[in-house]
Amino acid sequence: MTNPDTSVDTSTAFSQLNLPPAALDNLASMGYESMTPIQAQSVPLVLEGRDLIAQAQTGSGKTAAFGIGMLETLNPRWFAIQGLVLCPTRELATQVAGELRKLARYLDNIKIVTLCGGQPIGPQIGSLEHGAHIVVGTPGRLKDHLRKQTLKLDSVKMVVLDEADRMLDMGFEEDLRTLLVATPDQRQTLLFSATYPDEIEAISAAYQLDPVRVSVELHHDASRIDQRVWHIERLPKGEAVASVIQEYAPEASIIFCNTRQACQEMQATLREYGLKALALHGDLEQRDRDQVLVRFSNGSSRYLIATDVAARGLDIDAVDLVINADLPQDPAVYVHRIGRTGRAGRSGMAISLCSDRDQHRLSRIEALQSQPLTKLAELTPPSADRQPPAADMVTLAIAGGRKEKLRAGDLLGALTRSGGIEASLIGKIDIGDHACYIAVHKRVAADALEHLRQGKIKGRSFRARRL
Repeated sequence: MTNPDTSVDTSTAFSQLNLPPAALDNLASMGYESMTPIQAQSVPLVLEGRDLIAQAQTGSGKTAAFGIGMLETLNPRWFAIQGLVLCPTRELATQVAGELRKLARYLDNIKIVTLCGGQPIGPQIGSLEHGAHIVVGTPGRLKDHLRKQTLKLDSVKMVVLDEADRMLDMGFEEDLRTLLVATPDQRQTLLFSATYPDEIEAISAAYQLDPVRVSVELHHDASRIDQRVWHIERLPKGEAVASVIQEYAPEASIIFCNTRQACQEMQATLREYGLKALALHGDLEQRDRDQVLVRFSNGSSRYLIATDVAARGLDIDAVDLVINADLPQDPAVYVHRIGRTGRAGRSGMAISLCSDRDQHRLSRIEALQSQPLTKLAELTPPSADRQPPAADMVTLAIAGGRKEKLRAGDLLGALTRSGGIEASLIGKIDIGDHACYIAVHKRVAADALEHLRQGKIKGRSFRARRL
């Protein structure tokens, strides 16, 4: 139990919710004391059975906002799909499923299945044949299963559309409608979206019953995020971004561009100045996308260039600089972008590039935030001779994963006990279905790779390489 002599606001304490003691104990064990603003507004309504339109962003605690209520609707003894969560990307679906599993620890034998594209469909069919209580997935793959009649949604009690605006941006409207029609009319429908385009209103009108609309302020704490704008005209954007990086030398920075082509051009320009950035856009194969996300999240690459759609589901706390190389058309998207810095109690910076033709977009952003952005003074032009420190970590990839029964402890033990690598020099370990990724300090990368290639993990040999 936590000490009652804390600064927890009792009006937003989870203990105020009408939840079973086991659920409250599990939330406490997860470190959940006070509800976030979106949770405080949403969870009571979800528990009442109301339909909901909630304005929420990545990192706002929205998975718990719908997950707590979804778990309370389940009958654990009934192995039928009772909860359905739709997500725009595989990464977000994986994160949501992981969080739901943690929230469900107080219940016995709750099975949560993830169904996403970019993965073989056969094993997914096998998982569904053994029954599931909750399915989390992307619309396209869910529709594939529906067409194959391997997914039955006639027992669903609650449907959640997570980041609904991005699913519409990605062309999933028809798939969403097909999936919603396949669920019972009496279901509870929760719609979470960072923005409210007209298509969202149309989906709500067609598939929700008297929904309650809740939102949190689309502002960020000015004390945590230093927002600045650099008015550029003659300086190309790639060179401007290189100047920003060389001036501030961020540990981790996300650079937002509006198109795939702009991402690729930005990546090429930064490389001219010795800045090795990864690019994340819609044309990447799923394996390449997974590897980009792993390398950025584990600290083996400092710079990530991304489009808004590609970056959905990217949930990394330690980003200290967001650069808007292109200003978005929708000011709410700007707020969503910069919310990736200044998280988990840290301070952060957001720098936006603006030309004369972008002035109307800047004005809309400033109007939404009710304050102008601070103007950034001119920076020194970039130079290939001014190199910020390179990342300390590198990523090693192993051709084996969860399906081969590998766990993080197996890899850590193989490197520390058998390989003689200090545990302090090993970073984040990511376990995929058929691949594992280990971040190690660059000082021991060659030794660690050689050991993985020559040694054994759980008595077996696996191929290993450096990304």
